[in-house]
Amino acid sequence: MLRGGKVGLRARHEEDLPILRAELYDDVVNSSRAESGPWRPVSPGSKDPRLSLDDTPPGSVPFSVVELEGGTLAGTAALWGIDNHNRSAHIGLGLLPSCRGKGYGTDVVAVLCHYGFVVRGLQRLQMETLSDNAAMLRSAEHNGFVREGVLRSSAWVLGEFLDEVVLGLLAQDWKQGPTV
Repeated sequence: MLRGGKVGLRARHEEDLPILRAELYDDVVNSSRAESGPWRPVSPGSKDPRLSLDDTPPGSVPFSVVELEGGTLAGTAALWGIDNHNRSAHIGLGLLPSCRGKGYGTDVVAVLCHYGFVVRGLQRLQMETLSDNAAMLRSAEHNGFVREGVLRSSAWVLGEFLDEVVLGLLAQDWKQGPTV
């Protein structure tokens, strides 16, 4: 397990799937805001790649986020779009509603940076988020990500176009924290 100050990132377990499905992916508003496509219901036992255990697409590393104190499932995180030639990847995360507002997002971003830069030897990490996602923007910027641009009206979310912010962080600009 990779550990931050408050959370750890570990392999996804079978018992995580019903919780992630119910609290993240069955929530139409949350899922619509987090995914790049329209919400759709996910059948139990389906081969939905967001809930994969062993069928992970190449270039993606999914994690379950757990609270260090008690080991309770707190959400999901991933390094995705891994490009080994250009040594870059994207990061993403989703926290369960009961785990939001506790600083876990900032910690998850820090642990993903450690994984990307130290464990994988990447040069660049990138994230995209809706421009009104203040918590994600704070978490990214707290970890050194820089706003590189705005994709105007690029996300169709529940009947309206929203702007997305692109943020990037280079290995040489990253300030490593106490992640192990």
